Amino acid sequence: MHESDSAKDGEISLADVGQFAIDCIVGTRPNFVKIAPILRALRARPQFSVRLIHTGQHYDFEMDQAIFEELGISPPDLRLKLEPAPGPETVARMLSALAAAFAAKRPDLVVVVGDVHSTLAAALAASLSTIKLAHVEAGLRSFDRDMPEELNRLVVDRLADLLFVTEASGVENLRAEGSATQVIELVGNVMIDTLFASRDRAPPAGEILAEILAECGADPGIAGNFGIVTLHRPSNVDAADKLAGLLDGLARISRDLPLVFAVHPRTSANIARFGLAGRLAGARVTMTKPLSYLRLVGLMRSARVVITDSGGLQEESVALGTPCVTVRDNTERPATLDSGNILSGSDPAEMERAVREVLAGRVVCGPLPALWDGHAAERIADAIISHFGLAN
Repeated sequence: MHESDSAKDGEISLADVGQFAIDCIVGTRPNFVKIAPILRALRARPQFSVRLIHTGQHYDFEMDQAIFEELGISPPDLRLKLEPAPGPETVARMLSALAAAFAAKRPDLVVVVGDVHSTLAAALAASLSTIKLAHVEAGLRSFDRDMPEELNRLVVDRLADLLFVTEASGVENLRAEGSATQVIELVGNVMIDTLFASRDRAPPAGEILAEILAECGADPGIAGNFGIVTLHRPSNVDAADKLAGLLDGLARISRDLPLVFAVHPRTSANIARFGLAGRLAGARVTMTKPLSYLRLVGLMRSARVVITDSGGLQEESVALGTPCVTVRDNTERPATLDSGNILSGSDPAEMERAVREVLAGRVVCGPLPALWDGHAAERIADAIISHFGLAN
C-alpha cells in the first residue's frame, strides 16, 4: 500500500489505496498463544488485511495443530515446508523462504512475537526486504547471552520499527539501549489476553488428571494435590549430569507432592539418549506427552506449584494465582518475581528448597503488572493505526 495524493494531515486514506497489509509470523507453540489475540484484534479493524505465515519450526501435533484448534486460529495462509536442521541452518532456511514470500506478496508491516528462531528469521527477512517490522514482547532481557533467546531478542529489537512491551522493565531496557521513545509502546501482555479468554473453557483438573492417569498410570493420590513440571531449555536438559540431577530432585519433591511432568520432545529424547528413565522409577511423577493448551491451563489453575524453565509459564502460572518455581538463574520477566514466581536456579537442592517454601505457604501470588488485563492485543492494533496514520 502506498500513500494517496489525497491523504491529509499525514494520514493514509484507505478508501483510495486499500487495506494496510500485515504479515504475522509464527513458528512455535508460544508464538501461537501470543498471536491468537493479535489476529483477532487486527482482523476486527477494517484498516488491515492480515496474512498468517507459519515457519514450521514446531511440527508436533500437540504443539502445533491441536493448539491452533483450541485457540480458534484459522489455518495459516502460508506454511513453509522446511526440513529440520540445527539452529543457525534453520534460521538461514527460514530467512530465505520468508524473503521469497515477502517478495511474492509484499506486506506493509511484518509482526513478530517472542524470541524464537522463527522470530529472528522473520525480522531479518523483513529488514533485508525494507519492510517495516513490529516486535511484540520487546525489551525483555535476561542479560544472559548464553541463552539463544536473549541474542534473538537483542537483534530483533534493534531491527524493529515498533516495539510493543509487556512490562515496565522492557521500556527501561529499550531506553537504556538507545531505542527512540516514540517507537516504544507499553501495551501489556498478549499471553495474558489468551489466558483470560481461555481459562473458563479449560476442563476441570480432575477430568484432565483422570485422562492422564488412564493413559499413563500413576499414584491415585495425585488427585487434588499435585504440581506441574515442564523442562526444555538446553542448559537444563542437554547435559546428562544436569538432567539426571534435576530428575533426582523431582523424585525427592514427589515424596511430598505428586507431580505431573509434561515432557517436551527435546527432554524426552534426552532422557532416552542418556538412559535416565530409571531416575524416576518409584517416584510419584507421572510423565506424559506435551499437554494441549487448555489442558495445561486447567491443571495450572488447580496445581499447588508450577516447576518450569519456560518464560511463558512463569507469566501464565502467576496470572492464574499458582506459585511458580523457575529452574533458571535469571528471568527476562522480572515483573513475575513480584507476583509469585521464585528463581531457584538449576541446582536440584535449591529447586527443592523453593518448592518447600511454596508448600509451606510462604509464597503468595501478588497483583499482576500494569496492563495485564486481557486487552493488550487491542492496544497493539490501535497503536499500529496511530503510528502509521491510518484513517478510518
